[in-house]
Amino acid sequence: MAYQPNITETKKLIQQLVSIPSPSGYTKQVISFVEDFLQAYNVETKRNRKGGLIATLPGTNDKEHRMLTAHVDTLGAMVKEVKCNGRLKLDLIGGYHYNSIEGEYCKIHTASGKTITGTILLHQTSVHVYKNAGTVDRNQMNMEVRIDAKVHTAEEIRQLGIEVGDFVSLEPRVEITDNGFIKSRHLDDKASVAILLQLIKHIQTENILLPYTTHFLISNNEEIGYGGNSNITEETVEYLAVDMGAMGDGQTTDEYTVSICAKDSSGPYHYGLRNHLVELANKNDIGYQIDMYPHYGSDASAAIKAGHDIIHGLIGPGIDSSHAFERTHEDSLKNTSQLIYYYLLSDLQTY
Repeated sequence: MAYQPNITETKKLIQQLVSIPSPSGYTKQVISFVEDFLQAYNVETKRNRKGGLIATLPGTNDKEHRMLTAHVDTLGAMVKEVKCNGRLKLDLIGGYHYNSIEGEYCKIHTASGKTITGTILLHQTSVHVYKNAGTVDRNQMNMEVRIDAKVHTAEEIRQLGIEVGDFVSLEPRVEITDNGFIKSRHLDDKASVAILLQLIKHIQTENILLPYTTHFLISNNEEIGYGGNSNITEETVEYLAVDMGAMGDGQTTDEYTVSICAKDSSGPYHYGLRNHLVELANKNDIGYQIDMYPHYGSDASAAIKAGHDIIHGLIGPGIDSSHAFERTHEDSLKNTSQLIYYYLLSDLQTY
């Protein structure tokens, strides 16, 4: 029987996930959300020391394992400097640029647990004052946070409890349109996390026994390069990262299919596994594109660099405008969900 994922529920989960602040290093709340979701369906979970979550579904074969990963950490920032003008200087977390967050609302998360709102702005924003407002570089020197409080000095900022090292999260601006588009920051990679959670829920509620014991790692440091490079069992044969497909000039990835990555900045992904995924997509009438991502690395490539002897792959929903105002479509969620489902039910291959 063909697998038809509940895309309405997947979109609802995406909306919930992107609304939880979780820049790399500040992921406890969102990990707890995922943990509670899985435990409601009697899924065995444990946390690793890095703060990530590992869920395990037993399979018929417990001598050979599979592992899938998606990351719940996002881009964000830290307070770099409490400025004497009553504003904050930032240091970015993750690989993105200041122009992609200019004018964005944000939250400052203090060590005491307070949350204070603000806006990320160019210091020279006012065109009525600064002649070079349109041409000045958007960089750490010129960008700052305007805090939503009556503060004019560094001392007044510190009286609010804000200090160097406090995390800063970005407003997701999530919106789901009537014609199936999902617009939000942090679809990288919370769209994939939602897909895996819905898939696990389906497997549990339908009492589906997988052919191989399968682990799902919800990693929490992917944006800084090492989220999924540990906690891989000795029995793991195949390791599949589920992360966004990047769109742009020269790319085949779109917002309506599942992207199967052949190569990224780390090098080629396993040729045999890639071909197996393509065969499954063709057999089950799943829309897909094969693509390469020139400035990209995944938890699967991090695992290979860490020295694990595994077969690694990367697939995911197509996401437009990655690391900025991202967008995908429910068709891509559906195709990605279906490919993962049939992959989980397939036999390990001899490549």
